Parts: sequence; C-alpha cells; structure tokens
Amino acid sequence: MDSGLTFAAVAASQSATPLCFSNHAFVRQQFPSPALNSSSRSSITNRRTLSSNWDTVDFSSGAATAPRMPRFEELDTTNMLLRQRIVFLGSEVDDMSADFIISQLLFLDAEDPTKDIRMFINSPGGSVTAGMGIYDAMKVCKADVSTICIGLAASMGALVLAGGTQGKRFCMPNGRVMIHQPHGTAGGKASEMSIRIREMNYHRIKINKILSRATGKAVEQIEADTDRDNYMDAWEAKAYGLVDGVIDDGKPGLVAPIADASPPPKTRIWEYWKIEGTKQAKKSLPSEHRILQKAYNNGAMGADEKEGKEKDEPAPSE
Repeated sequence: MDSGLTFAAVAASQSATPLCFSNHAFVRQQFPSPALNSSSRSSITNRRTLSSNWDTVDFSSGAATAPRMPRFEELDTTNMLLRQRIVFLGSEVDDMSADFIISQLLFLDAEDPTKDIRMFINSPGGSVTAGMGIYDAMKVCKADVSTICIGLAASMGALVLAGGTQGKRFCMPNGRVMIHQPHGTAGGKASEMSIRIREMNYHRIKINKILSRATGKAVEQIEADTDRDNYMDAWEAKAYGLVDGVIDDGKPGLVAPIADASPPPKTRIWEYWKIEGTKQAKKSLPSEHRILQKAYNNGAMGADEKEGKEKDEPAPSE
C-alpha cells in the first residue's frame, strides 16, 4: 500500500496531467484550460478609477488630479494663521501661552527675517515674568513685529502692544487699552514678605522704564499715570504713545473718534439741588412745594397772572 502511494505520487510529479482519487484508485482527468480574453489581460496601469471629484481618471496618461479640500481634522486655525505670519495672543498671559507665543515668534523670524510678523492681542494681562518673556522675544526677532489691539490689551497685554516695532503698532476702533502698576500678594515669614515686596518694586520700575521708552514720556509721568487702572480708547492710546495708528478696513488713520454723547437735559428741580452744610442742614432741605412757592413769591409767575393781580389791586389815592 505504501509503495503504491509512493509510486502514484512520483507519477503525479512526473506527469503534466493531474491525478484524481476516485473509487479508491488514482485516475487521470483532463481539466479544460480557462479562456483568457483581452479584458483580463489588460494592464493594471491602463485601468480607470474614480478620483475624489468623481471623475474617471486614466493613471496611464499621468494627468494630475484636481486639488482637494482639506479634511476637518486637518484644519488648524493656529497653523493656518502661522502660514500667514500671524500670531494671536487671545488669552491671559501665563507661562503656557507665553511659551507658545515665543516659539511662534522665533520660528517665523528664523523662517524669513525680512518679512513682518503681525501679532493680534486680545488679552487681560497676567504674569509679569511671562509678559517680559514675550517682550524680550519680540526684541530678539530681526523681523519687524507689528502689534494690533483687538478687543482689550490690559496690563501686560498693553506692554506687549507697546513693545511692537515703532510705526507698526495699531489699535482697532473699538479696542481698549489699560495700564497700571503690578499688583500681587505677600505672605509667609517677614523676611519672605520683604523679598516679595522688593521684587514687585523692581518689576514696577522696570515696566515704567519700558513704557517710558515706548511712549516717549517721562518715567515720573508714567509712574503717576499707572498708579491706578488707566483705561484708554484707541485714540487716547494713540495720543499717549502706546500705539501709532487706528485701523479701520485695514487702513490706518481713516476713522475719526466718535464725539461724546451729551447728557440728557435736567427737567426736575431736585436735579439742581446742591447739598451743602451739616447733616442737619441736609435734613432741613426744602420740599419741591416750598421751592415753587418761593419762586412764585419772587415774581417767577406768568404774564397773565401778573396782569390779573395788577387789576385786583386798588388804585393809589391822591
């Protein structure tokens, strides 16, 4: 049995006709060869397929496909703005946002130091050291850094706004700028509190010098103006020297400041009261009826009432 199987296997290997096992015996059976047509023999490179725009494209011709729209997961506004050399500071100034802004500035400056970098600012301020890092990175860049206030540039945001290249610092018509002295808290041991206070005084002097250099004003004036929160509109910031122009439709200097609205007229008598004197005098304020009566007695009456009163008076006797 083993020799028969071995012989059959050898015979099968030597013969071109395949062997089949049927009724416990090996028999030879001819299989028809498959018919080959021209379509099955066509080259893969000549086949046509559908591209992303649903048009048939012949890859053998080497025709370029139409540009496709990026997928949603490929859209990144930060990278798209970075391609246009735009940096956006739209949050509180802290270590994380400062590191991100600094890395963008250094990248754009290394890419092409001959083209301007535009930085849009909408920030309420934040950490002094983080803001100083952004300011120093702007000064390190060989490329000009144009700063634009959109919304609010307060505290360290105002410092970054003023730290832009001279002549390229702008503010939108509805933007607000606020400068003030640094503030914080000091706690712990007495020695630690003194260290914190000394550090805050150092930052205050440093910020005043930077604003003085950016605006052209004396350090003493900057110190007085930043003693409290000092808010400015776009034109006040321009007059102060924090920005160089006001932008409207991409063109600076085309917007005139809106005139201040006049207050409504005072129609009530008590709106003209001026409270002076002691508390007892304030309690003894006359009522509206007494004021009207006093005005009536002093001659503040209509012409018809005067004529009627003159008629009622008796004629003087001679």
